Amino acid sequence: METTLLSCKLPGKLKTGVDRAIEDWRKNEKVRRLWARDASLWTGAGEEKWLGWLEIPAGQMEQAGRFRALSAEIQREKFSHILLLGMGGSSLCPDVLNRTFGKQDRFPEFHVLDSTDPAQIRSTENRIRLDQTLFIVASKSGSTLEPNIFKEYFFERVKEKVGPEETGSRFLAITDPRSALQEMAERGRFRRICFGLPGIGGRYSALSDFGMVPAACMGIDVPRFLAGAVRMAGECAATVPADANPGVILGAVLGVLGMGGRDKVTLITSPRLRALGGWLEQLLAESTGKQGKGLIPVDGEPLGDPGQYGNDRLFVQIVLENDPDADQATAVRRLEEAGHPVVRIPVADPHDLGGEFFRWEFATAVAGSIIGINPFDQPDVEASKIATRELTREYEQKGAFPDETPLLEEDGLALFTDPRNAAALTGGMEGSAGLDRWLGAHLARLQTGDYFALLAYVEMNSDNREILQEIRRLVLDSRRVATCLGFGPRFLHSTGQAYKGGPNSGLFLQLTCGEMEDLPVPGRRYTFGAVKAAQAMGDFQVLSDRQRRVLRVHLGTGVRAGLATLRDRIRKVL
Repeated sequence: METTLLSCKLPGKLKTGVDRAIEDWRKNEKVRRLWARDASLWTGAGEEKWLGWLEIPAGQMEQAGRFRALSAEIQREKFSHILLLGMGGSSLCPDVLNRTFGKQDRFPEFHVLDSTDPAQIRSTENRIRLDQTLFIVASKSGSTLEPNIFKEYFFERVKEKVGPEETGSRFLAITDPRSALQEMAERGRFRRICFGLPGIGGRYSALSDFGMVPAACMGIDVPRFLAGAVRMAGECAATVPADANPGVILGAVLGVLGMGGRDKVTLITSPRLRALGGWLEQLLAESTGKQGKGLIPVDGEPLGDPGQYGNDRLFVQIVLENDPDADQATAVRRLEEAGHPVVRIPVADPHDLGGEFFRWEFATAVAGSIIGINPFDQPDVEASKIATRELTREYEQKGAFPDETPLLEEDGLALFTDPRNAAALTGGMEGSAGLDRWLGAHLARLQTGDYFALLAYVEMNSDNREILQEIRRLVLDSRRVATCLGFGPRFLHSTGQAYKGGPNSGLFLQLTCGEMEDLPVPGRRYTFGAVKAAQAMGDFQVLSDRQRRVLRVHLGTGVRAGLATLRDRIRKVL
Protein backbone atom coordinates (compact mmCIF):
# COMPACT_ATOMS: atom_id res chain seq x y z
CA MET A 1 0.00 0.00 0.00
CA GLU A 2 1.91 3.03 -1.27
CA THR A 3 1.56 6.47 -2.82
CA THR A 4 4.15 9.19 -3.29
CA LEU A 5 2.85 10.70 -0.04
CA LEU A 6 3.10 7.67 2.25
CA SER A 7 3.85 3.96 2.35
CA CYS A 8 2.39 1.28 4.59
CA LYS A 9 4.00 -2.06 5.41
CA LEU A 10 1.23 -4.14 6.96
CA PRO A 11 1.13 -7.88 7.70
CA GLY A 12 -1.40 -9.81 5.59
CA LYS A 13 -4.52 -9.82 7.80
CA LEU A 14 -4.07 -6.20 8.76
CA LYS A 15 -3.70 -5.15 5.13
CA THR A 16 -6.87 -7.06 4.24
CA GLY A 17 -8.83 -5.18 6.89
CA VAL A 18 -7.51 -1.81 5.76
CA ASP A 19 -8.23 -2.62 2.11
CA ARG A 20 -11.78 -3.55 3.08
CA ALA A 21 -12.27 -0.22 4.89
CA ILE A 22 -10.90 1.77 1.94
CA GLU A 23 -13.23 -0.09 -0.41
CA ASP A 24 -16.13 0.77 1.91
CA TRP A 25 -15.17 4.44 1.65
CA ARG A 26 -15.06 4.14 -2.14
CA LYS A 27 -18.27 2.15 -2.53
CA ASN A 28 -20.32 4.33 -0.21
CA GLU A 29 -18.86 7.64 -1.46
CA LYS A 30 -17.72 8.56 2.02
CA VAL A 31 -15.03 11.01 0.90
CA ARG A 32 -17.67 13.02 -0.96
CA ARG A 33 -19.94 12.81 2.08
CA LEU A 34 -17.16 14.04 4.38
CA TRP A 35 -16.58 17.09 2.20
CA ALA A 36 -20.37 17.58 2.12
CA ARG A 37 -20.33 17.63 5.95
CA ASP A 38 -22.51 14.56 6.36
CA ALA A 39 -22.68 13.97 10.13
CA SER A 40 -24.01 10.43 9.60
CA LEU A 41 -20.41 9.39 8.88
CA TRP A 42 -19.89 9.69 12.65
CA THR A 43 -22.62 9.79 15.30
CA GLY A 44 -25.01 12.38 13.86
CA ALA A 45 -24.48 14.57 16.91
CA GLY A 46 -23.73 17.85 15.18
CA GLU A 47 -20.36 16.95 13.67
CA GLU A 48 -21.24 18.99 10.57
CA LYS A 49 -20.74 22.16 12.63
CA TRP A 50 -17.04 21.41 13.19
CA LEU A 51 -15.70 20.87 9.67
CA GLY A 52 -14.60 24.41 8.88
CA TRP A 53 -10.99 23.18 8.74
CA LEU A 54 -11.72 21.55 5.36
CA GLU A 55 -11.77 24.94 3.60
CA ILE A 56 -9.27 26.82 5.76
CA PRO A 57 -6.15 26.24 3.56
CA ALA A 58 -7.70 27.96 0.55
CA GLY A 59 -9.38 30.60 2.69
CA GLN A 60 -6.13 31.54 4.40
CA MET A 61 -4.18 31.54 1.13
CA GLU A 62 -6.58 34.17 -0.18
CA GLN A 63 -5.42 36.36 2.72
CA ALA A 64 -1.69 35.83 2.15
CA GLY A 65 -1.14 39.58 2.03
CA ARG A 66 -2.46 39.94 5.57
CA PHE A 67 0.20 37.56 6.91
CA ARG A 68 2.99 39.29 4.94
CA ALA A 69 1.88 42.63 6.36
CA LEU A 70 1.90 41.25 9.90
CA SER A 71 5.43 39.89 9.44
CA ALA A 72 6.59 43.27 8.18
CA GLU A 73 4.97 45.02 11.14
CA ILE A 74 6.75 42.75 13.63
CA GLN A 75 10.07 43.47 11.94
CA ARG A 76 9.49 47.23 12.10
CA GLU A 77 8.59 47.17 15.79
CA LYS A 78 11.90 45.49 16.69
CA PHE A 79 10.58 43.37 19.55
CA SER A 80 13.30 41.27 21.15
CA HIS A 81 10.94 38.43 22.08
CA ILE A 82 7.45 37.09 21.49
CA LEU A 83 5.70 35.08 24.21
CA LEU A 84 2.56 33.14 23.32
CA LEU A 85 0.22 32.45 26.25
CA GLY A 86 -2.15 29.56 25.55
CA MET A 87 -3.10 25.94 26.12
CA GLY A 88 -3.83 22.91 23.94
CA GLY A 89 -4.95 23.75 20.43
CA SER A 90 -4.02 27.41 20.94
CA SER A 91 -0.38 26.70 21.78
CA LEU A 92 0.71 23.34 20.36
CA CYS A 93 0.93 24.35 16.69
CA PRO A 94 2.97 27.51 17.45
CA ASP A 95 5.22 25.38 19.67
CA VAL A 96 5.79 22.92 16.80
CA LEU A 97 6.59 25.74 14.38
CA ASN A 98 8.96 27.48 16.76
CA ARG A 99 10.87 24.31 17.66
CA THR A 100 11.00 23.18 14.02
CA PHE A 101 11.99 26.43 12.29
CA GLY A 102 13.92 28.09 15.13
CA LYS A 103 14.62 31.79 15.31
CA GLN A 104 14.30 33.53 11.96
CA ASP A 105 16.75 36.22 10.91
CA ARG A 106 15.64 39.75 11.90
CA PHE A 107 12.64 38.43 13.84
CA PRO A 108 12.10 38.17 17.61
CA GLU A 109 12.93 35.08 19.62
CA PHE A 110 9.71 33.11 20.13
CA HIS A 111 8.56 31.36 23.33
CA VAL A 112 5.43 29.50 24.42
CA LEU A 113 4.01 29.33 27.94
CA ASP A 114 1.44 26.58 28.52
CA SER A 115 2.01 25.63 32.16
CA THR A 116 0.78 26.98 35.48
CA ASP A 117 3.88 25.61 37.21
CA PRO A 118 5.41 28.62 39.02
CA ALA A 119 8.97 27.51 38.23
CA GLN A 120 8.03 27.24 34.53
CA ILE A 121 6.49 30.72 34.53
CA ARG A 122 9.49 32.21 36.32
CA SER A 123 12.04 30.56 34.00
CA THR A 124 10.05 31.73 30.96
CA GLU A 125 9.93 35.28 32.28
CA ASN A 126 13.67 35.19 32.88
CA ARG A 127 14.27 34.41 29.19
CA ILE A 128 12.52 37.53 27.88
CA ARG A 129 12.75 41.30 28.26
CA LEU A 130 9.36 42.46 29.52
CA ASP A 131 9.64 45.92 27.99
CA GLN A 132 10.59 44.59 24.54
CA THR A 133 8.27 41.58 24.24
CA LEU A 134 5.08 41.08 22.25
CA PHE A 135 2.61 38.88 24.14
CA ILE A 136 0.13 36.78 22.13
CA VAL A 137 -2.87 35.69 24.21
CA ALA A 138 -4.53 32.76 22.42
CA SER A 139 -7.82 31.22 23.50
CA LYS A 140 -10.64 30.06 21.25
CA SER A 141 -13.41 30.40 23.82
CA GLY A 142 -11.76 33.25 25.69
CA SER A 143 -12.80 31.63 28.95
CA THR A 144 -9.98 29.09 29.38
CA LEU A 145 -8.46 29.55 32.83
CA GLU A 146 -4.77 29.35 32.01
CA PRO A 147 -4.43 31.93 29.20
CA ASN A 148 -6.53 34.36 31.20
CA ILE A 149 -4.40 34.20 34.33
CA PHE A 150 -1.20 34.25 32.23
CA LYS A 151 -2.49 37.47 30.65
CA GLU A 152 -3.34 38.96 34.05
CA TYR A 153 0.13 38.19 35.38
CA PHE A 154 2.13 39.50 32.42
CA PHE A 155 -0.15 42.50 31.82
CA GLU A 156 0.67 43.69 35.34
CA ARG A 157 4.36 42.91 34.95
CA VAL A 158 4.56 44.86 31.67
CA LYS A 159 2.58 47.74 33.18
CA GLU A 160 5.26 48.05 35.86
CA LYS A 161 7.90 48.42 33.13
CA VAL A 162 6.27 50.63 30.49
CA GLY A 163 3.31 52.27 32.22
CA PRO A 164 -0.46 51.81 31.75
CA GLU A 165 -0.70 53.83 28.52
CA GLU A 166 1.75 51.62 26.61
CA THR A 167 0.88 48.21 28.03
CA GLY A 168 -1.96 47.27 25.68
CA SER A 169 0.21 47.91 22.63
CA ARG A 170 2.43 45.01 23.69
CA PHE A 171 -0.45 42.48 23.53
CA LEU A 172 -2.16 40.70 20.63
CA ALA A 173 -5.19 38.41 21.03
CA ILE A 174 -6.30 35.43 18.97
CA THR A 175 -9.82 34.29 19.78
CA ASP A 176 -13.23 33.53 18.30
CA PRO A 177 -15.58 36.46 17.60
CA ARG A 178 -17.59 37.81 20.55
CA SER A 179 -15.58 35.87 23.12
CA ALA A 180 -14.69 37.08 26.60
CA LEU A 181 -11.09 37.50 25.41
CA GLN A 182 -12.22 39.86 22.63
CA GLU A 183 -13.95 42.02 25.23
CA MET A 184 -10.88 41.90 27.48
CA ALA A 185 -8.58 42.85 24.59
CA GLU A 186 -10.80 45.77 23.59
CA ARG A 187 -10.87 47.06 27.16
CA GLY A 188 -7.10 46.63 27.44
CA ARG A 189 -6.52 48.38 24.07
CA PHE A 190 -4.53 45.49 22.61
CA ARG A 191 -2.58 46.34 19.45
CA ARG A 192 -4.51 43.77 17.43
CA ILE A 193 -7.27 41.14 17.71
CA CYS A 194 -7.18 38.21 15.25
CA PHE A 195 -10.12 35.88 14.91
CA GLY A 196 -10.52 32.15 14.58
CA LEU A 197 -13.51 30.48 12.97
CA PRO A 198 -16.28 29.19 15.26
CA GLY A 199 -16.64 26.12 13.02
CA ILE A 200 -13.11 24.90 13.73
CA GLY A 201 -12.34 23.18 17.03
CA GLY A 202 -9.12 23.96 18.88
CA ARG A 203 -7.13 20.88 17.88
CA TYR A 204 -8.09 21.34 14.19
CA SER A 205 -7.11 25.02 14.22
CA ALA A 206 -3.43 24.81 13.20
CA LEU A 207 -4.02 26.36 9.77
CA SER A 208 -6.37 29.02 11.10
CA ASP A 209 -5.16 32.23 12.72
CA PHE A 210 -4.33 30.28 15.88
CA GLY A 211 -1.38 28.79 14.00
CA MET A 212 -0.72 31.16 11.14
CA VAL A 213 -0.66 34.47 13.06
CA PRO A 214 2.11 33.21 15.38
CA ALA A 215 3.85 31.78 12.30
CA ALA A 216 3.83 35.20 10.65
CA CYS A 217 5.05 36.84 13.86
CA MET A 218 8.02 34.48 14.12
CA GLY A 219 8.99 35.12 10.48
CA ILE A 220 7.88 31.93 8.74
CA ASP A 221 6.90 32.29 5.08
CA VAL A 222 3.17 31.71 5.69
CA PRO A 223 2.05 31.67 2.02
CA ARG A 224 4.67 29.01 1.29
CA PHE A 225 3.54 27.06 4.34
CA LEU A 226 -0.11 27.31 3.32
CA ALA A 227 0.73 26.19 -0.23
CA GLY A 228 1.58 22.75 1.16
CA ALA A 229 -1.77 22.62 2.93
CA VAL A 230 -3.60 23.62 -0.25
CA ARG A 231 -1.80 20.85 -2.18
CA MET A 232 -2.65 18.26 0.44
CA ALA A 233 -6.30 19.36 0.53
CA GLY A 234 -6.33 18.73 -3.21
CA GLU A 235 -4.81 15.27 -2.73
CA CYS A 236 -7.59 14.51 -0.22
CA ALA A 237 -10.38 15.96 -2.37
CA ALA A 238 -13.71 14.24 -2.97
CA THR A 239 -12.72 13.55 -6.59
CA VAL A 240 -9.61 11.56 -5.59
CA PRO A 241 -10.25 7.79 -5.42
CA ALA A 242 -10.22 6.48 -1.86
CA ASP A 243 -7.34 4.10 -2.55
CA ALA A 244 -5.16 7.03 -3.73
CA ASN A 245 -6.29 9.52 -1.10
CA PRO A 246 -3.51 9.99 1.50
CA GLY A 247 -5.93 11.13 4.19
CA VAL A 248 -8.25 8.16 3.69
CA ILE A 249 -5.40 5.66 3.58
CA LEU A 250 -3.81 6.94 6.78
CA GLY A 251 -7.20 7.23 8.50
CA ALA A 252 -8.14 3.69 7.49
CA VAL A 253 -4.87 2.34 8.89
CA LEU A 254 -5.36 4.22 12.17
CA GLY A 255 -9.01 3.28 12.52
CA VAL A 256 -8.87 -0.36 11.48
CA LEU A 257 -5.72 -1.21 13.41
CA GLY A 258 -6.96 0.75 16.43
CA MET A 259 -10.23 -1.19 16.49
CA GLY A 260 -8.24 -4.41 16.08
CA GLY A 261 -6.20 -3.79 19.24
CA ARG A 262 -3.22 -1.96 17.72
CA ASP A 263 -4.25 1.28 19.36
CA LYS A 264 -0.79 2.43 20.57
CA VAL A 265 0.18 4.78 17.73
CA THR A 266 3.94 5.05 18.23
CA LEU A 267 5.34 8.20 16.62
CA ILE A 268 8.90 8.21 15.30
CA THR A 269 10.11 11.46 13.77
CA SER A 270 13.27 12.92 12.33
CA PRO A 271 15.15 14.96 14.94
CA ARG A 272 14.10 18.31 13.50
CA LEU A 273 10.42 17.25 13.47
CA ARG A 274 10.46 15.98 17.04
CA ALA A 275 8.05 18.67 18.26
CA LEU A 276 5.36 17.50 15.82
CA GLY A 277 4.57 14.61 18.15
CA GLY A 278 3.11 16.97 20.76
CA TRP A 279 0.57 18.30 18.25
CA LEU A 280 -0.27 14.82 16.97
CA GLU A 281 -0.79 13.60 20.53
CA GLN A 282 -3.59 16.06 21.07
CA LEU A 283 -5.18 15.53 17.67
CA LEU A 284 -5.30 11.74 17.98
CA ALA A 285 -6.00 11.35 21.69
CA GLU A 286 -8.56 14.11 22.16
CA SER A 287 -10.38 13.29 18.92
CA THR A 288 -10.67 9.50 19.30
CA GLY A 289 -10.26 8.66 23.01
CA LYS A 290 -13.82 8.43 24.31
CA GLN A 291 -16.59 5.94 25.06
CA GLY A 292 -13.96 3.36 26.04
CA LYS A 293 -12.47 3.41 22.54
CA GLY A 294 -9.76 5.30 20.73
CA LEU A 295 -6.08 5.68 19.94
CA ILE A 296 -3.27 6.15 22.46
CA PRO A 297 -0.45 8.18 20.87
CA VAL A 298 3.04 7.30 22.10
CA ASP A 299 5.44 10.18 21.52
CA GLY A 300 9.11 10.43 22.40
CA GLU A 301 9.46 6.88 23.67
CA PRO A 302 13.05 5.56 23.48
CA LEU A 303 13.32 3.12 20.57
CA GLY A 304 13.87 -0.50 21.62
CA ASP A 305 14.39 -3.86 19.99
CA PRO A 306 11.50 -5.33 17.98
CA GLY A 307 10.97 -8.06 20.59
CA GLN A 308 10.12 -5.46 23.23
CA TYR A 309 6.89 -4.50 21.48
CA GLY A 310 3.58 -6.33 21.66
CA ASN A 311 0.73 -6.75 19.21
CA ASP A 312 -0.83 -3.46 20.31
CA ARG A 313 1.54 -1.23 18.32
CA LEU A 314 1.31 0.73 15.08
CA PHE A 315 4.51 2.58 14.21
CA VAL A 316 4.37 5.81 12.19
CA GLN A 317 7.66 7.26 11.00
CA ILE A 318 7.67 10.85 9.75
CA VAL A 319 10.92 11.52 7.90
CA LEU A 320 12.32 14.90 6.93
CA GLU A 321 14.26 14.13 3.78
CA ASN A 322 17.21 16.43 4.54
CA ASP A 323 17.44 15.38 8.19
CA PRO A 324 18.46 11.70 8.08
CA ASP A 325 18.95 9.60 11.21
CA ALA A 326 20.73 6.38 10.28
CA ASP A 327 20.16 4.68 13.64
CA GLN A 328 16.46 5.47 13.51
CA ALA A 329 16.17 4.19 9.95
CA THR A 330 17.84 0.92 10.96
CA ALA A 331 15.54 0.52 13.96
CA VAL A 332 12.42 1.07 11.86
CA ARG A 333 13.62 -1.37 9.20
CA ARG A 334 14.09 -4.00 11.92
CA LEU A 335 10.55 -3.37 13.13
CA GLU A 336 9.25 -4.02 9.63
CA GLU A 337 11.31 -7.19 9.30
CA ALA A 338 9.90 -8.42 12.60
CA GLY A 339 6.35 -8.08 11.25
CA HIS A 340 5.27 -4.90 13.02
CA PRO A 341 2.99 -2.59 11.01
CA VAL A 342 4.83 0.55 9.90
CA VAL A 343 3.62 3.67 8.09
CA ARG A 344 6.29 5.91 6.54
CA ILE A 345 5.53 9.53 5.68
CA PRO A 346 8.19 11.55 3.81
CA VAL A 347 8.36 15.31 4.36
CA ALA A 348 10.47 17.15 1.79
CA ASP A 349 10.79 20.45 3.65
CA PRO A 350 9.64 21.89 7.01
CA HIS A 351 7.22 24.17 5.12
CA ASP A 352 5.42 20.99 4.04
CA LEU A 353 4.18 20.62 7.62
CA GLY A 354 1.23 22.68 6.43
CA GLY A 355 0.26 19.70 4.31
CA GLU A 356 0.86 17.31 7.20
CA PHE A 357 -1.43 19.30 9.47
CA PHE A 358 -4.22 18.93 6.93
CA ARG A 359 -3.48 15.25 6.15
CA TRP A 360 -3.56 14.26 9.82
CA GLU A 361 -6.74 16.24 10.50
CA PHE A 362 -8.44 14.53 7.57
CA ALA A 363 -7.11 11.11 8.60
CA THR A 364 -8.30 11.62 12.17
CA ALA A 365 -11.79 12.42 10.94
CA VAL A 366 -11.71 9.24 8.83
CA ALA A 367 -10.43 7.17 11.75
CA GLY A 368 -13.14 8.61 14.00
CA SER A 369 -15.76 7.43 11.54
CA ILE A 370 -14.30 3.90 11.49
CA ILE A 371 -14.00 3.78 15.29
CA GLY A 372 -17.55 5.05 15.64
CA ILE A 373 -17.13 8.19 17.75
CA ASN A 374 -17.51 11.95 17.40
CA PRO A 375 -13.96 13.19 16.69
CA PHE A 376 -14.85 16.80 17.45
CA ASP A 377 -15.90 16.75 21.12
CA GLN A 378 -13.91 16.23 24.33
CA PRO A 379 -16.29 15.33 27.18
CA ASP A 380 -13.68 14.15 29.67
CA VAL A 381 -11.51 17.26 29.25
CA GLU A 382 -14.55 19.23 30.34
CA ALA A 383 -14.96 16.97 33.41
CA SER A 384 -11.43 17.84 34.56
CA LYS A 385 -12.04 21.55 34.03
CA ILE A 386 -15.19 21.38 36.17
CA ALA A 387 -13.36 19.57 38.96
CA THR A 388 -10.54 22.14 38.82
CA ARG A 389 -12.97 25.07 38.99
CA GLU A 390 -14.69 23.59 42.04
CA LEU A 391 -11.38 23.02 43.83
CA THR A 392 -10.12 26.51 42.94
CA ARG A 393 -13.35 28.06 44.20
CA GLU A 394 -13.00 26.18 47.48
CA TYR A 395 -9.42 27.37 47.82
CA GLU A 396 -10.49 30.99 47.27
CA GLN A 397 -13.16 30.65 49.96
CA LYS A 398 -11.17 28.74 52.59
CA GLY A 399 -7.55 29.49 51.72
CA ALA A 400 -6.72 25.77 51.62
CA PHE A 401 -7.55 22.53 49.84
CA PRO A 402 -9.25 19.52 51.51
CA ASP A 403 -6.92 17.63 53.84
CA GLU A 404 -5.19 14.56 52.42
CA THR A 405 -3.55 11.73 54.33
CA PRO A 406 -0.69 9.95 52.58
CA LEU A 407 -0.54 6.18 52.40
CA LEU A 408 3.15 6.41 53.15
CA GLU A 409 5.97 8.92 53.58
CA GLU A 410 9.47 7.64 52.93
CA ASP A 411 12.76 8.98 51.60
CA GLY A 412 11.27 12.39 50.87
CA LEU A 413 8.35 10.97 48.84
CA ALA A 414 4.68 10.70 49.83
CA LEU A 415 2.16 8.34 48.23
CA PHE A 416 -1.57 8.97 47.73
CA THR A 417 -4.42 7.15 46.05
CA ASP A 418 -8.15 6.55 46.39
CA PRO A 419 -9.69 3.78 48.54
CA ARG A 420 -10.42 1.51 45.56
CA ASN A 421 -6.85 1.63 44.27
CA ALA A 422 -5.46 1.33 47.80
CA ALA A 423 -7.46 -1.85 48.35
CA ALA A 424 -6.27 -3.29 45.05
CA LEU A 425 -2.63 -2.52 45.88
CA THR A 426 -2.70 -3.89 49.43
CA GLY A 427 -4.56 -7.07 48.45
CA GLY A 428 -1.36 -9.04 47.96
CA MET A 429 0.69 -7.40 50.70
CA GLU A 430 1.44 -8.92 54.08
CA GLY A 431 2.46 -6.79 57.05
CA SER A 432 3.64 -3.19 56.74
CA ALA A 433 4.55 -2.04 53.26
CA GLY A 434 7.32 0.37 52.37
CA LEU A 435 7.79 2.55 49.32
CA ASP A 436 9.29 -0.24 47.20
CA ARG A 437 6.36 -2.56 47.81
CA TRP A 438 3.77 0.10 46.97
CA LEU A 439 5.55 1.01 43.74
CA GLY A 440 6.15 -2.64 42.89
CA ALA A 441 2.51 -3.54 43.50
CA HIS A 442 1.36 -0.68 41.28
CA LEU A 443 3.68 -1.57 38.40
CA ALA A 444 2.83 -5.26 38.75
CA ARG A 445 -0.69 -4.40 37.57
CA LEU A 446 0.65 -3.81 34.05
CA GLN A 447 -0.59 -6.49 31.65
CA THR A 448 -0.10 -7.23 27.96
CA GLY A 449 -1.81 -4.53 25.93
CA ASP A 450 -1.66 -1.93 28.71
CA TYR A 451 0.24 1.34 28.63
CA PHE A 452 2.09 3.19 31.37
CA ALA A 453 1.75 6.99 31.64
CA LEU A 454 3.71 9.44 33.75
CA LEU A 455 1.60 12.51 34.53
CA ALA A 456 4.21 14.96 35.74
CA TYR A 457 3.08 18.24 37.31
CA VAL A 458 6.60 19.63 37.38
CA GLU A 459 8.60 22.13 35.36
CA MET A 460 9.12 20.95 31.79
CA ASN A 461 12.90 21.25 31.52
CA SER A 462 15.69 19.06 30.17
CA ASP A 463 16.82 17.80 33.60
CA ASN A 464 13.36 16.63 34.63
CA ARG A 465 12.62 15.19 31.20
CA GLU A 466 15.85 13.19 31.23
CA ILE A 467 14.95 11.38 34.46
CA LEU A 468 11.35 10.81 33.37
CA GLN A 469 12.59 9.33 30.08
CA GLU A 470 14.83 6.99 32.07
CA ILE A 471 11.75 5.79 33.99
CA ARG A 472 9.94 5.17 30.69
CA ARG A 473 12.90 3.10 29.47
CA LEU A 474 12.93 1.05 32.68
CA VAL A 475 9.24 0.22 32.34
CA LEU A 476 9.48 -0.51 28.60
CA ASP A 477 12.45 -2.84 29.09
CA SER A 478 10.92 -4.67 32.06
CA ARG A 479 7.17 -4.79 31.34
CA ARG A 480 7.26 -4.46 27.53
CA VAL A 481 4.30 -2.09 27.42
CA ALA A 482 3.87 1.27 25.72
CA THR A 483 4.97 4.24 27.82
CA CYS A 484 3.77 7.85 27.72
CA LEU A 485 4.90 11.08 29.34
CA GLY A 486 2.78 14.16 29.87
CA PHE A 487 3.69 17.37 31.65
CA GLY A 488 0.82 18.84 33.63
CA PRO A 489 -1.30 20.77 33.20
CA ARG A 490 -0.35 20.84 29.51
CA PHE A 491 -1.46 17.25 28.81
CA LEU A 492 -4.92 17.87 30.33
CA HIS A 493 -5.82 19.70 27.10
CA SER A 494 -4.38 16.86 25.02
CA THR A 495 -3.90 13.21 25.95
CA GLY A 496 -5.93 13.70 29.14
CA GLN A 497 -9.10 13.00 27.16
CA ALA A 498 -7.96 9.55 26.04
CA TYR A 499 -6.54 8.69 29.47
CA LYS A 500 -9.95 9.26 31.03
CA GLY A 501 -12.38 8.48 28.23
CA GLY A 502 -10.48 5.98 26.05
CA PRO A 503 -9.70 2.30 26.64
CA ASN A 504 -9.25 1.46 30.32
CA SER A 505 -5.79 0.04 29.67
CA GLY A 506 -3.68 2.76 31.23
CA LEU A 507 -1.65 2.54 34.42
CA PHE A 508 -0.97 6.05 35.71
CA LEU A 509 1.71 7.45 37.97
CA GLN A 510 0.87 11.08 38.77
CA LEU A 511 3.75 13.20 40.06
CA THR A 512 3.21 16.40 42.03
CA CYS A 513 5.57 18.72 43.86
CA GLY A 514 5.70 21.59 46.32
CA GLU A 515 6.71 25.08 45.26
CA MET A 516 10.08 26.53 46.23
CA GLU A 517 8.67 29.99 45.47
CA ASP A 518 5.06 30.51 44.42
CA LEU A 519 3.67 33.31 42.24
CA PRO A 520 0.47 35.26 42.93
CA VAL A 521 -2.24 35.66 40.31
CA PRO A 522 -3.11 39.39 40.16
CA GLY A 523 -6.62 40.15 41.32
CA ARG A 524 -7.25 36.61 42.57
CA ARG A 525 -7.16 35.00 46.01
CA TYR A 526 -5.02 32.14 44.78
CA THR A 527 -1.54 31.57 43.38
CA PHE A 528 -0.28 29.76 40.29
CA GLY A 529 0.89 26.96 42.57
CA ALA A 530 -2.64 26.63 43.93
CA VAL A 531 -4.05 26.48 40.40
CA LYS A 532 -1.58 23.74 39.44
CA ALA A 533 -2.43 21.81 42.61
CA ALA A 534 -6.16 22.10 41.84
CA GLN A 535 -5.55 20.87 38.29
CA ALA A 536 -3.62 17.84 39.55
CA MET A 537 -6.31 17.07 42.14
CA GLY A 538 -9.07 17.46 39.56
CA ASP A 539 -7.16 15.24 37.15
CA PHE A 540 -6.74 12.55 39.81
CA GLN A 541 -10.40 12.83 40.81
CA VAL A 542 -11.69 12.22 37.28
CA LEU A 543 -9.22 9.36 36.69
CA SER A 544 -10.52 7.80 39.90
CA ASP A 545 -14.15 8.39 38.90
CA ARG A 546 -13.42 6.63 35.59
CA GLN A 547 -12.08 3.58 37.48
CA ARG A 548 -8.50 4.09 36.32
CA ARG A 549 -5.46 2.53 38.01
CA VAL A 550 -3.65 5.52 39.44
CA LEU A 551 -1.11 6.27 42.18
CA ARG A 552 0.20 9.74 43.10
CA VAL A 553 3.75 10.42 44.22
CA HIS A 554 4.40 13.80 45.86
CA LEU A 555 8.02 14.81 45.37
CA GLY A 556 8.24 17.71 47.82
CA THR A 557 10.03 20.91 46.83
CA GLY A 558 13.27 19.23 45.70
CA VAL A 559 11.92 18.09 42.36
CA ARG A 560 15.07 16.80 40.70
CA ALA A 561 16.18 14.93 43.84
CA GLY A 562 12.68 13.50 44.24
CA LEU A 563 12.58 12.33 40.64
CA ALA A 564 16.01 10.71 41.01
CA THR A 565 14.84 8.87 44.14
CA LEU A 566 11.72 7.70 42.35
CA ARG A 567 13.75 6.49 39.35
CA ASP A 568 16.14 4.56 41.60
CA ARG A 569 13.29 2.92 43.48
CA ILE A 570 11.51 1.94 40.28
CA ARG A 571 14.74 0.48 38.93
CA LYS A 572 15.02 -1.56 42.13
CA VAL A 573 11.48 -2.95 42.08
CA LEU A 574 11.61 -3.76 38.36
